[in-house]
Amino acid sequence: MTYQNYSLKQLQQIDAAHHLHPFTDHKELRDIGSRMITRAEGPFIYDSEGTELLDGMAGLWCVNVGYGRTELAEAAYEQMKEMPYYNSFFKCSTPTPVLLSKKLAELAPKNINQVFYGSSGSESNDTALRLVRHYWALEGKPQKNRIISRKMAYHGSTVAGTSLGGMDGMHQQLGGAVPNIVHVMMPYAYELALPGENDHDFGLRAARSVEDAILEAGAENVAAFIGEPIMGAGGVKIPPESYWPEIQRICRKYDVLLMLDEVITGYGRTGEWFAAQTFGIEADTITTAKALTSGYQPLSALLVGDRIAATLVDKGGEFYHGYTYSGHPVACAVALKNLEIIEREGLVERVKTDTGPYFAQMLKERIAGHGLVGEVRSVGLMGAIEIVKDKATKERISPVGSAAVAVRDHAIANGMMMRATGDSMILSPPLIWTRATIDMAGERILKALDLAERDLRKA
Repeated sequence: MTYQNYSLKQLQQIDAAHHLHPFTDHKELRDIGSRMITRAEGPFIYDSEGTELLDGMAGLWCVNVGYGRTELAEAAYEQMKEMPYYNSFFKCSTPTPVLLSKKLAELAPKNINQVFYGSSGSESNDTALRLVRHYWALEGKPQKNRIISRKMAYHGSTVAGTSLGGMDGMHQQLGGAVPNIVHVMMPYAYELALPGENDHDFGLRAARSVEDAILEAGAENVAAFIGEPIMGAGGVKIPPESYWPEIQRICRKYDVLLMLDEVITGYGRTGEWFAAQTFGIEADTITTAKALTSGYQPLSALLVGDRIAATLVDKGGEFYHGYTYSGHPVACAVALKNLEIIEREGLVERVKTDTGPYFAQMLKERIAGHGLVGEVRSVGLMGAIEIVKDKATKERISPVGSAAVAVRDHAIANGMMMRATGDSMILSPPLIWTRATIDMAGERILKALDLAERDLRKA
């Protein structure tokens, strides 16, 4: 029996009775009931009542080629008929992860030629943590195991992912993180720059907080620094141009590995295949997932640099780590077809030269001047709108996050799916957006801001 045989109320009752949602206040959800998204096409999603919503988040940062791609369904179907599953253990493999690994090595920065598969970004970050510590042990330096991360970073929600991340609420609920992980300041100038400090100097200061943490621990004890090129779930926090070159210099100076989390930014989001290429970062590991399959199948790929891979091969010995679905043949078949579509349609170049700049222009010319907006920021097709009470003083509306939620709710009510994170409204649309789609988004965002301002100024 299909879902069409159930009313919305029935589905909500079943959902409440049996389904625990991620990152959810379960009491609140049961009071209001879930919105049922039942179909999608192109850049739009539709709920059970037929409401059309322009998807400003590409699902959850992932549906880069948009919805309704028959080619991806056919790729999964054909692979399922031929070989639905076999594992990568026992010195075995299947063709699709082999071919996908070759393709990823071609697209990745030049120093990266190896891939380790999982099913989610969280799993991939677990792998990165395990691999980096294993690398130093193989090099005869097992004490070199401290990881430096950042406050407000998001690296997944497994125990290791939560520990690597810098979300206080997640740490409190975890009740005991993976040891030897420390967190330094995030590179967000709008909020953290000192009076009179320009972006360049702030970027250097934020990077040098990493150097301070290395010196405090002793470089002989620090394995790696991990960071998102652009902090995604923390609110699309874009570092100043001076930040990443200084991070690179510091890591090389102290022989600290550089781990990039590109679960959100990978596969075209910033106008290059990887944000490492956008920012000129030479990383030792790059965590990817989400847009690798455009969300049509769960798959993650940890891209491993030549330095680490050479030690694994030269030193030998078993790496006691892996997943049942590492290199799942169906997911890898979908990924290969997804990358083919992105290349064939020139989506990465379009973001770089056309829609990315136009998206930035829309935010600056149509949204930045609104009374609730403190700043807008974007790279490629990834952006944020910072909500404030007073533009001049940057004073926030209390309680923190309430204003962004008000904007979000009005946006959804007016056909625009957006996400609220703290005081930021964030956008990460499918890469198939056109200038016309961006104009539509601008109109709906502006309307949501007007309605939210009306409500918030009354309160």
